[in-house]
Amino acid sequence: MRAVVQNDKSRASRRVSRASRATTVLAVAALAAGCAQAEDQSVRGAPGQQAPPARGVDGAAKAREARAALAAAAKRWKLDKVPLTAPAPPAKKPEIEAREGFEVDGQEEDGLPPVFTTVPTKEKVVFLTIDDGAEKDPAFLRMMSELKIPYTVFLTDEEIKDDYGYFKKMQARGITLNNHTLSHPYLPGLSYEDQKREICGMQDVMEKHYGKRPALFRPPYGNYNRDTLRAAKSCGIEYAPIWSEEVYVDHWEYREWDQDLHPGDIVLTHFRGTDDWDGTMTDMVRRFLDRITADGYAVARLEDYL
Repeated sequence: MRAVVQNDKSRASRRVSRASRATTVLAVAALAAGCAQAEDQSVRGAPGQQAPPARGVDGAAKAREARAALAAAAKRWKLDKVPLTAPAPPAKKPEIEAREGFEVDGQEEDGLPPVFTTVPTKEKVVFLTIDDGAEKDPAFLRMMSELKIPYTVFLTDEEIKDDYGYFKKMQARGITLNNHTLSHPYLPGLSYEDQKREICGMQDVMEKHYGKRPALFRPPYGNYNRDTLRAAKSCGIEYAPIWSEEVYVDHWEYREWDQDLHPGDIVLTHFRGTDDWDGTMTDMVRRFLDRITADGYAVARLEDYL
């Protein structure tokens, strides 16, 4: 009888042990499932939503797409190389002063807009500026937009009044529109009042059609006197940039003796087409970009440095 009781106790003990092991296994499984569920929820969104991408992957993918689009645009517009991208704008903007020899009497005392040809910077950037508005080439707008090239324009009312809308499209692409007088006269040959009418009258035109009175003014032909800068200041002008180089469809002209580019140079060209040039504006841009890219320069936005 004692043996039977012991056997029963032994069997009961084994059943308890098996039950305990089963409970332990179930507990471990439940814990693992809970962990797995927690991990799963950490990488998936709510039901019906896509899982969020790993941090940084989306930005890298967009950067690759942007580079690919720029390379495709460069090929489409027949550039030798993909244009270089300008560095970020300076956190501290350079101090802009009148170029030595380009001052007028009372320049500093009267706080007159400085006339300058180069922006102080060590970065290998140049600034593309385009004058008057005579040619209104839709292909030029597409080219500059697709290539992401910044530029600054100086408009003359006599040249743009037949199609203010063309430059409205330009403005919508982030391009700053500035003042180049009403009729493009030789300003030093005019009285102060007549100069003021040309400059401030164009401020009124710009405000009416583009919603803003510009802070930049370029005197026609790069010619000015003290009255020019006084008149410009009177209607809100802060800077009077001219240029270091001028670009045509088939050649460059230089202000400096070394006939070369320099960091911060302001480059001038005009809205011209086949009526005036042996080529189009897109031809001019292509040759301009090929030249500066080969020399290691990028095009930066002038307003970012002022």
